[in-house]
Amino acid sequence: MASISKGKNGHRTIQFVASDGRRRSIRLGKATQRIADNFKVRVEALNAAIISGQPVDAETARWIAGLDDVMRDKLARAGLIPKHDHGPGTLAAFVDDYIAGRCDVKPNTLIVWRQTRRCLIDYFDADRELRSITPGDADAWRLWLWLIGQGLAENTVRRRCGFAKQFLRAALRKKLIPENPFADMQGTTVRGNRERDYFVTREEADVVLSACPDAQWRLLFALSRYGGLRCPSEHLTLRWGDVDWEKGRLTITSPKTEHHAGGGSRVIPIFPELRTHLEAAWDAAPEGAEFVISRYRASNSNLRTQLLRIIKRAGLNPWPRLFHNLRATRQTELAAHFPVHVVCEWLGNSKLIAQEHYLRVTEADYDRANETACGALHNPVQSVTAEPRNEPQPVNSPSKKSPDLQGFAIPCDTMQ
Repeated sequence: MASISKGKNGHRTIQFVASDGRRRSIRLGKATQRIADNFKVRVEALNAAIISGQPVDAETARWIAGLDDVMRDKLARAGLIPKHDHGPGTLAAFVDDYIAGRCDVKPNTLIVWRQTRRCLIDYFDADRELRSITPGDADAWRLWLWLIGQGLAENTVRRRCGFAKQFLRAALRKKLIPENPFADMQGTTVRGNRERDYFVTREEADVVLSACPDAQWRLLFALSRYGGLRCPSEHLTLRWGDVDWEKGRLTITSPKTEHHAGGGSRVIPIFPELRTHLEAAWDAAPEGAEFVISRYRASNSNLRTQLLRIIKRAGLNPWPRLFHNLRATRQTELAAHFPVHVVCEWLGNSKLIAQEHYLRVTEADYDRANETACGALHNPVQSVTAEPRNEPQPVNSPSKKSPDLQGFAIPCDTMQ
């Protein structure tokens, strides 16, 4: 807990015990009690995050980003936020400051942000003034990423350009630059790469399952192929308490989407293809086991590398994006039998994302289309131009159509 002390001159100071057990102080100067109370709450949140090793909440991160350089330096000297060495108007200083202040994002997001930071510094230099970067410079940087300097894939270039636009948008909001040089850059959203799509058939899945070394690996593969889980984050957070055997449902905790409203978890059915492997893992689990996947939880466990070995051992050629295509295959299968909003609820994504990155056209779709076409040819639906089933009315019939409408009238009994 932090405390507030007030000197004789009216200056207030925040005092707290840091993670190393030492007492630290942050002098606020002349500040109202309300401001001091709010600062105290933020200091406690930052200190608790450091002690527990967890990221701070989004509100505290936004509060840090809104502080001036003087107060941020005081927090840095107290060990609550990282320090930086460059001037505040340079590219490296601002990006480092931005990344350090975003304590509300996942570690993997920080990794890709730092990759974008490295590309910016490699091209522009660390001491490049933010104000000197022009839209033309931004376009040249994109071309360098894609063709000259890095030779990255198109989607990787799109992602890094999107992050650069995000960084400089924050600088614009802080009024460090007059305009965002990346603002008008098009093509900063990731698109589906259909060249890397692959539909993993049930026959292939059976071969891989038979080559898995143990029940845990069979369940890992089945959760990806028949449960549509994201690997490894959703596999490793699955607990036996999340399994509702009576109702036949699984509660999936999703670290990737927990920052979205209602995206922290979802419920999926225990599909028949999944139940067998889930029951086998339950029978093999030791007494009091908490996690469904108890092995392969170490940070040095590379599930992708191990799956590659299993697929090769099964005599198959590894497909692109091993785990993603397993999940995409399952979403495509389910979408053929259930409404798309139901499938997206089970898989934990949106209709737009499913259409762009997950749903595939399969051989079964072509076969079903051919069968439907053949059936229509052998059992044609009577069209409006077909011969009427009733005998034509006599010429002198009272219901005879007028000459100018003849040829356009359709007997009612020919319509279906």
